[in-house]
Parts: sequence; C-alpha cells; structure tokens
Amino acid sequence: MNWLIYFIVILVIVVIILPAAIKVVQEYERGAVFRLGRFVGLRGPGLVLLIPFIERMWKVDLRVVTMDVPSQECITVDNVTIKVDAVIYFRVVDASQAILKVADFTKATYLLGQTTLRNVVGQSELDELLAHRDRLNKKIQEIVDEGTNPWGIKVSMVEVKDVELPDTMKRAMAAQAEAEREKRAKIVHAEGEYQAAEKLTEAAEIISHQPSALQLRYLQTLATVATEKTSFVLFPIPIDMLTSFLNKDKNEGS
Repeated sequence: MNWLIYFIVILVIVVIILPAAIKVVQEYERGAVFRLGRFVGLRGPGLVLLIPFIERMWKVDLRVVTMDVPSQECITVDNVTIKVDAVIYFRVVDASQAILKVADFTKATYLLGQTTLRNVVGQSELDELLAHRDRLNKKIQEIVDEGTNPWGIKVSMVEVKDVELPDTMKRAMAAQAEAEREKRAKIVHAEGEYQAAEKLTEAAEIISHQPSALQLRYLQTLATVATEKTSFVLFPIPIDMLTSFLNKDKNEGS
C-alpha cells in the first residue's frame, strides 16, 4: 500500500508541476519570461521549459491587430461639427518593450488613436477632410506611431472610415454642388455659342467675297424645302438672282 500512496503523491505532483513547467508558444507569439519578478528574456516559438513556481511567462501576439476607433464628435477649423470614426492597424515589433513599458499596450494605443483623431480633425478644414482624406490618414498614422514607438508598437496604417455631417451642412453642400453643375452647363453652352458665332462669321466672310456661294446656298435650301410635305411654301427670291434678267430686258428695250 505504501508504494501506491507514493505513486499517487508523485502523480499529483507531476500533474501540478508539468503545466507550470512546460509551455507551448505559437509561431506568431513570443513569451516574456520573468524569474522571481526579473525579466530574463523572450522565449519561443515552440516548446518552452520553465522552472516551476520560480519563472512565469507572458505571451505576446505579434500579428497585426485591427482596432476600431468609435465615432468622435469634432469641430473643424471652419466651425463645422462633424462625427468621425477610424480604424487603426498596428502590431508588436518588440515584445519586451510592450510588456515592460506599458501596462496594457492595446488600450494605450486605442486611447492615443482616439485623442489624436480628435486633435487632427480639429486642426483641419471640412473641405480638406473630405477632399484629401489620405493626408489626414497619414498625419494621424505618423502621430500615433511616434507615440507608440517607445512601447515597441508599430502603427502601419490609419484609415478614416466615415465622416458624418449635420443635416444643414448636407443641404448646403447639395445646393453648392447643384450650383456648380449649373455653372458648368452655362459655360459649356456659352462656349458652344461662341464657336458657332465664329463659324458663322467665317461663313459670312466667304460669302461676302464670293456671291455665287450665296446663290448655291439658296438653291440648296430650295431643294431641302421641296422634300417637305407641305401644300404651300412662300420663299423670298434674292434681287441678285433677278439682276441678270432685268438687265437683259433693258437691253432689249433699248
């Protein structure tokens, strides 16, 4: 019976010790090992052996983390109140710094991105925010990345997802866009009229030097009218076309 008791005791000790002594670190993770409270280095990936009850290990995920920054109410430089939300992409590049320099690097990055978003939007105009969003994204990314660099965090990208405008501003922008379209339409119409006037002037210049061109144009118009299904057509005859006949009658009378 004594050997059975010893076997059970040893089995219980092994069951208690093994989980504390053997750890598995995934390929995308690193383990920060502390020995009696002192940081002794990073371990992994793979099988990691620890001194039971002497060493502890914290795992850090090295994959890219996607973090949503909820909608923030901001006031732009031109005093327009808008709501903006964004998404931040970051990853841990130095697991030791992420463990030792900040208590919760995920929460710290989230709060830094939130405040930076409000500050950058508050320093921008509405037109710049809508037309040059890529510049805003880059500026936020640089500021957040600079703030998280001491924590071993690399912010690779920041994207502003949505800009929510007040209803009054939406109506004003719609009216502005409609006025802009009308202006372009009028400009195009005016340019067409100008070009047509130029062509007509050129045609009048040619006809003024060659009267026969006017007669050909007149005959062409008659041919066009003749094809129309009308019962009666009144068409004026230019005096120039009758001049030759009048001169002929005068000569015969004399």
